[in-house]
Amino acid sequence: MKLSLKICVGLILLTNACLWSQVDTNLPQPAAVDNEGNPTNNPDNNDNRMVTPPPVSGQEYPTAFAAAERSNYVTGGLAFTGAYTDNALGSITGNPVSDVSYSIAPFIGLNETTSRLHWDLNYAPGFTFYQRLSARNETDQNASVDLQYRLSPHVTLTGRDGFSKSSNVFNQPDLAGAAVVSGAVLAPNFTVIAPIADRLSNDGNVGLSYQFVANGMVGGSATFSNLQYPNQTQVPGLYDSNTQAGTTFYTLRISKMHYIGATYQYERLITSLPQGQNETQTHAILFFYTLYATPRFSFSFFGGPQHSDTVQPPIPPSHLQLPAARSWTPAAGGSLNWQGRWSNVALSYSHIISGGGGLVGAVKLDSVSMAIRQQMARRLSGSIAGGYAQNDVLGSPLAGTTNGHTVSGTASLRQDFGQNFSVQLGYTRLHQDYSSVAVLATTPNTNREFVSISYQFSRPLGR
Repeated sequence: MKLSLKICVGLILLTNACLWSQVDTNLPQPAAVDNEGNPTNNPDNNDNRMVTPPPVSGQEYPTAFAAAERSNYVTGGLAFTGAYTDNALGSITGNPVSDVSYSIAPFIGLNETTSRLHWDLNYAPGFTFYQRLSARNETDQNASVDLQYRLSPHVTLTGRDGFSKSSNVFNQPDLAGAAVVSGAVLAPNFTVIAPIADRLSNDGNVGLSYQFVANGMVGGSATFSNLQYPNQTQVPGLYDSNTQAGTTFYTLRISKMHYIGATYQYERLITSLPQGQNETQTHAILFFYTLYATPRFSFSFFGGPQHSDTVQPPIPPSHLQLPAARSWTPAAGGSLNWQGRWSNVALSYSHIISGGGGLVGAVKLDSVSMAIRQQMARRLSGSIAGGYAQNDVLGSPLAGTTNGHTVSGTASLRQDFGQNFSVQLGYTRLHQDYSSVAVLATTPNTNREFVSISYQFSRPLGR
């Protein structure tokens, strides 16, 4: 956790340094021309710059409408949310405990775009109070930073870091935008959802890409994610986990809309168990293709072989040492993103070895996720988000590991009143089938209804 926080702080400091280095921040850059004034096939030309395809970019798809996207603004506000949950504790007795919660969350965001830099910083502290389970009252923290900086006409640095501290995974300042859909191969696995319990999560990515010719690019990135439960007595059967990964890639633009490429990826997946660490290392060589039909619409898929090597700790109480488990498996997936003026759609599917997200070890993951937002009237919008995940734990069945799945869905309506006030109503349904996880086994279903009232403002930077 300390390492990830240092990376987040470093990205912010780098952003500030980059801002001071800009001179002419908003003027368009001229196209490259030859001695006769004709455009040249040169990476310095804005129209000829390549983008990093979603399978290897490590970035999440945007959730805002194209018409609502703004740059060079500071935004802020305050949100009050009330929610009813029929399964607040995940009782191991089979008798779920319901509760009502109240959350107060101020938030602030900075978004700036210059000729070489785009960065987006958001911070939302908050307070959550429970009517019956007052011992679970908590101060919430949600912070994220996302930047893209063009070090030179050929080299681009990207970085992203998100941190969350809460007693409830559903506590988000923008409940309609809480669903995260990514086209990246190395996306964190947070599909196992604990009931109301103290939880820390952090995931980030730092990447560098180099367009060495007009239609060729190479690059690399480092990715990390951490999931911690500070009070293990609240989540019997779930454990802390962390992931470190590295990627190198080569991509070729074969036309204005079509990208192909290959990537090598390494992962180290660790779960901290009472008797020791469960560790899995993976190696994968994947091939990918991306279609950019328009600047706001893309489709990608990837596939290739993946090798895993799992070392499990001894089995208590006999301290039997299990042999290492090694296997070759196919990895594949695809994603789609469309960001329209009044609509936003993001879909993804992946079949890959991933971190266990709180289970006893790494898993073979099949996951589907989606997020759809639609402007239905001038001041009325709706959203649907959901996902399915099948987690098959790697390793020997002698360790008592069992598989399971998660199905979740959220639907909401948002009504704006003027430019500053809005009301949002929503419903979340969650079903989890994990017979080896005590906190989830006997009460697998959760229903949650919520209403949120918020005030928000936006101001142009520098005015």
